[in-house]
Formats: sequence, C-alpha cells, structure tokens
Amino acid sequence: MAHITSRKHPVSRNTLGIATATLMTGLAMTQPALAADPAADATTTKNLAGVQVQASTTSDYKVDNLSSPKVTQPILDTTQTISVISKDLFLQQGATTLTEALRNSPGVGTFYVGENGTTSTGDAIYMRGFDTSGSIFVDGVRDLGTISRDVFNTESVEVVKGPASTDNGRTAPTGAINMVSKQPELGNAVSASLSYGSADQRRATADWNQGISDTSAVRLNVMGQDSGVPGRDKVQNNRWAVAPSFAFGIGTATRVYLDYMHVKQDNVPDGGVPTIGLPGYSSPDPKRPVLTNALEVDSSNFYGTTADHDHVTADMFTARIEHDFNDRLAFHNTFRWGRTTEDYLLTSFMGTAANLLTPNPNDPSTWTIARSNPTFKHQDNRIITDQANLTASFETGAITHNLSTGIELTQEKANATGYGALNGTTWPAANLYDPNWNVSGLIVGQNGAYSHGKTNTASGYVFDTLKFAEHWQVNAGVRLDHYNTDYASMVQCGAKGAPTCGSLPTGSAVPGLDTKTGDNLWNWKLGVLYKPAPNGSFYVNYAVSAEPPGGNTLTLSSAANSADNPNLQPQRARTYEVGTKWELLDEKILLTGALYQTTVSNDLVQDPVTLLYYQIGKKRVQGVELSAVGKLTEHWAVSAGFTTMNASVLSGTSVAQDGSSDLAYTPKKAFTSWTSYLLPFGLTIGGGARYNGDMQRGVDGAIGTPAYTKAYWVVDAMASYPINKHVDLRLNLYNLLDKDYVAAINKSGYRYTPGTPRSAMITANVRF
Repeated sequence: MAHITSRKHPVSRNTLGIATATLMTGLAMTQPALAADPAADATTTKNLAGVQVQASTTSDYKVDNLSSPKVTQPILDTTQTISVISKDLFLQQGATTLTEALRNSPGVGTFYVGENGTTSTGDAIYMRGFDTSGSIFVDGVRDLGTISRDVFNTESVEVVKGPASTDNGRTAPTGAINMVSKQPELGNAVSASLSYGSADQRRATADWNQGISDTSAVRLNVMGQDSGVPGRDKVQNNRWAVAPSFAFGIGTATRVYLDYMHVKQDNVPDGGVPTIGLPGYSSPDPKRPVLTNALEVDSSNFYGTTADHDHVTADMFTARIEHDFNDRLAFHNTFRWGRTTEDYLLTSFMGTAANLLTPNPNDPSTWTIARSNPTFKHQDNRIITDQANLTASFETGAITHNLSTGIELTQEKANATGYGALNGTTWPAANLYDPNWNVSGLIVGQNGAYSHGKTNTASGYVFDTLKFAEHWQVNAGVRLDHYNTDYASMVQCGAKGAPTCGSLPTGSAVPGLDTKTGDNLWNWKLGVLYKPAPNGSFYVNYAVSAEPPGGNTLTLSSAANSADNPNLQPQRARTYEVGTKWELLDEKILLTGALYQTTVSNDLVQDPVTLLYYQIGKKRVQGVELSAVGKLTEHWAVSAGFTTMNASVLSGTSVAQDGSSDLAYTPKKAFTSWTSYLLPFGLTIGGGARYNGDMQRGVDGAIGTPAYTKAYWVVDAMASYPINKHVDLRLNLYNLLDKDYVAAINKSGYRYTPGTPRSAMITANVRF
C-alpha cells in the first residue's frame, strides 16, 4: 500500500538551542524563589477581599464540572466521555490556539488539508472520524467561521465526545467543543507574559483583574502576536486581541457578567507542500517515469505568492444574568451577538501530469508545478441568540430530581462574496525545488458570485437526573429544534456543479440556488449510572443526534451529490457507550474508561446503474477511550489519554483511497500525555508524548499520489523556574527528537502539511 512519511532535508531553522540551554543551566544554579508561574504553579498567594488564600503547589489539570447549567452532575457522574483541558495544562505547554490545546485529547486534530482546489484554514477539527469544525462553541454558543481561535482569554476547553445535539442543537455526529472564557473575580491581580521562539515567534499577553467593590470586578485580557511558523518559509500568524469583561453581584443571589472580545488577524496562510518524492509517490505520467524517483521537496518550501493573505476580524459581545431564587432554584440567561469576517487568498496546486512540467528530465532544477488553484474567500458570519435556562432540585417520593430546562432563540447568517482572477490574470508556475513567492501583477476582484444564508432556530429542552437512593441515577434529556433556512446565490456558470453557460462567457455570474427549507429536529439521550462508592461510577448511555443539510456552514447546494442539498433528510447518528469513572488518591486524580459505538445514517450513495443518489449509506466508528487527569502526588501532575477508532463504511461507497472500508483522516490509534513535577529547589520540569496512527486519505481520481500517512510519535519538554516572587522563566522544546512527519493531507494526496520540526519557545511570566 502506498503511504506517506517524510525524510529529512537540511532546512534553515532559527532555534534557541545553545542560548536556551545556557540560560536554563544558569537558572538552575540560582537561589530558589518564593513563587512560580501559575501555569507551572509553584506556591502563589492571592489577596481576595482581604482574605489570604494559599494556592496549590503544583499545576492541577483536573476540572470537576462542566460550565453549562444544562449538565446537572459533576463529570464523575455524567454518562458520557468528557475531557476538560484546563489553562494550567495548555499554558504550561505554550499552546496559543484551540487546535494546539486539543492535542491533549487523543484522536482530535487537524488531519485534513482540504479538497483538490481548496485548503482548510483555522480549526479544521476531526474527531472520531468526522468533521467537527462546525461544532465549536464559546461559552455554550456556536462560533461559526473557519478561523484559528486564540486561547488568550480561555479558562478551559471542554471536549464532549459522542452525539451532543441534545445539549447544543445541530452538531457533528461525534461530539462538540466548548471554549470557556475567563471571567472577573474579586481581588486584584496583574500578570503578563512575553514569549520568543524559533522562526522569530513573538507573543505578548496581559491579564488585569481589578475589584471595584465588595461584589463587583473588572478584567482585561489583551494579546499581541507576530510570528513565523517553525519549518515553514513565509507563513505568518499575526494577530492582536482585546477582551474586557465586567461582573456585578459576585457572591450575591443575582450576578451579571458583561463580556466583549475583539480579535484581528493578518496571516499568511499555508497551502502545503507537494507530496512529490515521498514514499508511496509515483509518476502521474507513464511517459515520465523519472518523476517516480524524484527527490522530495524541502518541507519548508512555500508555493504561494506575496498576494496570499488571511485577514480575520471577529467581535463577540455576551451578557449573562444568573439569579438564585433559593438553594434549589436558579435562573440563567445568556445573550450573544457575534460577527466574524474572513477574507483570504491562498495559492493552491494540484500535481497532475499536466501541471508538472519537466523541460529537462535530467535536470530537476528546471522542473515546475502550476499554481493552478488560487482559493478565494470573503465571508461574513453573524449570530444573535438568547438562551434562557432554569435549574431546579426537588423530590418526588424517594426520588431526587436535578432538573435543567430552557428555551433558545437563535438567528445565524452567512454571507459570502465571490472573488477571482480578473482581466485574464493567471498565476505563474513555481519552480518545484526552489519556488519564488515574489509574484507581481496579479489582478483579483469580485466576480459577481455570492451567497446569502440565514437560519432561524427556536429550541426547547429538558434534562433531568433522577437519583434513586445512594447508588442509582438515571440521566435523561430531550430537545426540539425548529429551524427555517433561507438561501440564495449567484454562481459562476461552467464550474463544477454549476449551470451551463449557454451563450454567456464561461465564468459569468448566473442565478444559483434560491430556496427556503425548514424542519423539526428531535434529539434525546438516556443514561443509567451505578455508584458502588461515592468516588466511582459505572454507566451505560444511548444518545441520538441530527444535522440538517447546510447545518455545518449555512450553505446549501443544488448538486445531487451534495450532503447540503435541501431536499435531503438530516444526517442522523446514534451512539452506545459503556464506561466507568473513578476519583482516586483523595479525589486528586480522575480515571475514566469507555467503550463506544457511533453509527451515522442517511449518508448519500450513488446507484451504479441509475446514477441517482439515495440516502441509504451508513458509517460507523467504534472503539475504546481511556484517560487519567490530576495529581499523583502534591508535586506531580499528569494528563494522559488513549483511544482506538475503528471507523468504517458499513454500507455505501468507499471513502478511502485504498478501497478499504476505512474512513479517511482518522487514526486507528491515538495517544497523548503530559506530566509535570515540581522539584524541591523550585524548578518545574515536564514533558509529554503524542502518537497518531496511520491515516487514510480520501478517495480521488488522482494518479500516483500516496494513499495514506504513516504513524508518528512526537515528544515535547518543558522547564520552568522562578527568578523571584514576581518573575519566572519557562522553556518549551517541541518535537524534541526532530521527527519528520505528515501532520495533515488533502483529499487527492497532492499536498500535505509538514509536522513542526524541533523548535523552542522561551517565556517570561510576570505577576503582581
């Protein structure tokens, strides 16, 4: 079977090797200080309303409860696989984006680069075999847009695996991700961080919390970043953000939180690297066998142009009110207005026989690859929603109820404007082994195409946990979503799936799909839990979910082979799960284990005779997931997870290039771990290893490209030391063994994203 790996080539890399090693040696010889970084968490002291509170001596990765009032029980007693990635963990690792933080959840990541002519950007997350990019939430509200989300204002990341439609409405069939924002607290504190690393990575953050009365506080988080990407020429991740928040009534029966966040990004996106020369690659042209033995291109090469850009502006305002009527009855209301605008041009390519030119077959320096697929996007996503929730605890005879019920009203809009090359502009070919990005004279602009999508949703739900004496619980929930979608578009004629042009020139804007659709979606879940002891549980759970056409992007299609065709039924999923959870070592560590199976139905399948499409396909993912998070001792913290994912097509067309029933972009096995230890003289050391198994790519008509990516291990390390009670330094080393690997691949296998090479980041944390 053809496969993909990566071999080493000399690459010019800006590393901190000798300097940081010398620095850490010097730090280890200095006198112990009084306090360490909260991210590394040596002993710290905070004054809260005149009360001196002593913090834990090491990082505590364990989180006991989810942030949503819909979840009435602690994670220990919730009948579903849930992992919470705390800021203690991802900040200690130097993570800056949601994608980087999610490396702490096994089998979750950006494994997919995109279709042939397009490239996925931002948090293109796959989880348990399915695209989860449209199931990302911030404080319980859906966050649309294919952007990269920063964690500078994030308290934790909650990963819920298995159908989550009962909790959140339409979601991916295998789970949802929720980012929990930082909130004001009583007391005064100021902290900041300054980071510098390989590839000229530069980043600064600040967090200021100020009490303004006995019950009110204000908090301000800011971030600025100007960074290259280790191992990748020209690619840039530049952004700045500000997030003020206000809280009133802290510690009282009525609490009000007002949050605003503004993010601006000015990036140079990464279109990937040709797979030419990787194991499993062969010539797409039988007349040019020389390509089969072609040398691998340098994994740092950039095949875009100076015109490539990714501009993002995101604004989010949230108002939340919480009122406790008494200790058994409480009301929560969340209002959110959000807008995300993304404008990008990304040069893409397809290494077909026609696009690969070899003027002198014996001189690879003359070979070129066509920049054949520039990708444009100009899209605006908006959301306005109000979520009202009531929680109540009461008894009916010998049964105790923990009830959570509510309604949600939401309007979401997605407006896209078509852009393209004008006046006959074409992209010049790039030298295959020495591409030059300095390209001028490219004329781009609006081409007349557009799409407008709007979905109004009214939802109601009820969750109840019924407790029978001390040992038995039943967790049940049901949700109804009534939605209406309006969609209209203009498209370019002659394109794939678009109308024919007739007498019009190819590429002319013509009416596309103009439609309205709506439906009711019922989702529910039922779990039974047995507690043999207060610190442990066994459970079984069954849940269903549904995602209607266009549910992921608010974009509909008239194409018969598109899952976003409004004439289709919603995609449906059902999950069975059996598991156990235990808190050990005086409740300092949580161990979990689960067996799961998710079956997705209503998948499109083409009849080979009539060539018509029918929703008769089924896909399934099943496996086991194990995790441990918390403290082994007062000075030793750990987070680890392992999963198997047997993802396959039960009925329907194969989606993997090798013709097997496997699902693409899904490692069969995945492992992640991180641990840190506080030494007696104040130095905190840590590290971890990640493993992702072989992954199939999507089925495609491409000739000669590798069929799958090889498994890989990556090892990272960290050391942190307090200079004094106000300052500490942290060194992060990534890919310590300098393993070359393929992090993600596109559907056709023409291009891939190289894994991050050995690199370093040093951070100074300051607090007062």
